[in-house]
Amino acid sequence: MKKAVVASLLAVASVASGARVAVAQTQVNLGSNAQQTGGGVTLPPAEYNAYTAAIGQSTPQTQAPALEQFLTTYPQSQVKQDVLQRLMLAYSAFDPTKTLDAADRLLQVDPNNLRALTFEAYFRLQAADAITDPAAKQAALDKASDFAQKGLSATKPADMTDADFNNVKSAASPVFHRAIAAAALGKKDGATAVTNLKDSLSSVPVDQTKTPGPLLQDTYTLGAAYYQSTPPDFLNCAWYASRAASFAPEPYKSQMMPLAKFCYKRYHGADDGFDTLVTQSQASLNPPANLSDTIKPAPKPADIVKQVIASTPDLSTLAISDKEFILQNGTPEDAAKVWDTVKGKSVQFPDATVIGVTDTALQVALSDDAVQSKVADFTFQLAAPLKTPPVAGSKVTVTGTYASFTPQPIMITMSDGAVVEPKKTPAKPTPAHHPAPRKK
Repeated sequence: MKKAVVASLLAVASVASGARVAVAQTQVNLGSNAQQTGGGVTLPPAEYNAYTAAIGQSTPQTQAPALEQFLTTYPQSQVKQDVLQRLMLAYSAFDPTKTLDAADRLLQVDPNNLRALTFEAYFRLQAADAITDPAAKQAALDKASDFAQKGLSATKPADMTDADFNNVKSAASPVFHRAIAAAALGKKDGATAVTNLKDSLSSVPVDQTKTPGPLLQDTYTLGAAYYQSTPPDFLNCAWYASRAASFAPEPYKSQMMPLAKFCYKRYHGADDGFDTLVTQSQASLNPPANLSDTIKPAPKPADIVKQVIASTPDLSTLAISDKEFILQNGTPEDAAKVWDTVKGKSVQFPDATVIGVTDTALQVALSDDAVQSKVADFTFQLAAPLKTPPVAGSKVTVTGTYASFTPQPIMITMSDGAVVEPKKTPAKPTPAHHPAPRKK
């Protein structure tokens, strides 16, 4: 599925329902005496008054600058850690960038601060979602994952009760596991993503996994992670993707369900029984242990290749996905039968999804499988550099001539490649103006 689906669902849930709950502010009791606090902290009267004035602001927008001013005036205050934590929480209501800055400063004085680690993982993951450059995006995801791993291994501070620590860590766990899973998926590490997404979902009451928001996103992403595992686990992919689609509102339901059906058909070979699977997934977060015993798997790839070739009079009429399947899984003789139907032929493909582009080549995804997994299955060697290179993820019409292929992973190389520019609508001619004849 397109990343936009996941990002949109994430936006359904506000920060307050996710990370901000996990970092609920710890109150520091400074008592009613400006000299000796109830918590054993002694502050001079002026500092005490500045502190109480800052924390007494009624809105995050007014409290944040007041707290910043307190830290500027009293940089070594005994309540510096508490002020930084309050500052971080205030910024989280309206400014993610300043939230991270406050979290960074808090971690400098308290490297084990669970609340700060939660904000670091949450907002860095959120920011990474908006990055388009693949290398920069992965670096941002890895940074979020680093903070998440520190958060999962954080130990209870001495001045925090077991109950408070467990409450914060319980609320933060889905954030941490989600960040680690996202970084793993970026590196095609399906196994690590699966483990962390299952941990995320199991850390909350099951009813929470039915509500549109990050946890429903995790359910869908878990299905995608099973699909990206090596080898792909199509049945678990179908289960979790269909469950997420079942509880998602439109238009996300319609955008999620194709992955579920795609994985089901890859496992079973057809879509009969799919509706039953959808109904079962609605009743349970996880599939029953005997699910694979109740759904017959599709024939083996080599058997499918033999059957398709035997039952198709004209192999050139096969869909791109079917041709690629045979090129990947057939014997050399069977692959040659399909390749001979296209070799040397010039063709035009509309709606090719751009994966990457250089001065000399354009890589696109054309088959359903390639589009679904966002990997290139065609490389067009360009006849000439593109005047306006298309961006990754966009749709283009391409032309080229079948030149060669490699089966594992499948990559079909086209020569004389070019992008067909959309035809411009001709401008309507301006009506000629004929002056009226002069009267004699």
